[in-house]
Amino acid sequence: MLDIVGVTPIGMTFSTAFAYLEGEHLNNVVWTLQWFRGLFMRVDALPGVIVTDRDFSLMNAVKTVFPDAMNLLCRFHIEKNVKVKCKTLVAQKNAWDYVMEAWGSLVNCPCESSFDEYVKKIEMDCSSWPIFVDYVCQTWVIPHKEKFVKAWTNKVMHLGNTTTKRFEYCFFVCVDLFKC
Repeated sequence: MLDIVGVTPIGMTFSTAFAYLEGEHLNNVVWTLQWFRGLFMRVDALPGVIVTDRDFSLMNAVKTVFPDAMNLLCRFHIEKNVKVKCKTLVAQKNAWDYVMEAWGSLVNCPCESSFDEYVKKIEMDCSSWPIFVDYVCQTWVIPHKEKFVKAWTNKVMHLGNTTTKRFEYCFFVCVDLFKC
């Protein structure tokens, strides 16, 4: 099931649509988003930001149907995935909080110009766990930093929405309602 949820300027969420998909395949998701766009959206009021999980068919469908929208990735689900990987790769339970704090610092990096310093810091702080560092860099940082690191996400109006945690397979649509 694909839930499409909107957000008002005062942070209220509302369900705009849902669809039962035969599968999470690109053509199914593109078809659904095209119908959603055609039924509910005006050309002058398309979303500027869409928050999704790291589901590649959903991300590619968003890029196809809403090419001008910024696709942010759900920070809650990223952290959940990183935490699971941390617990499997970092044997010492007492180090988990330390590692996750280093990860959180990287995610909350305030500006692009200092991002490389934050990457070096997590590499140094977590040097005892190189497989973990490789995982976060190869899976999240290198391919997707612009979609979840604060230095980039704060450049777009997302109304504070950086998560889809209320729903499993959905995306949030942030529309500047003042354009309507």
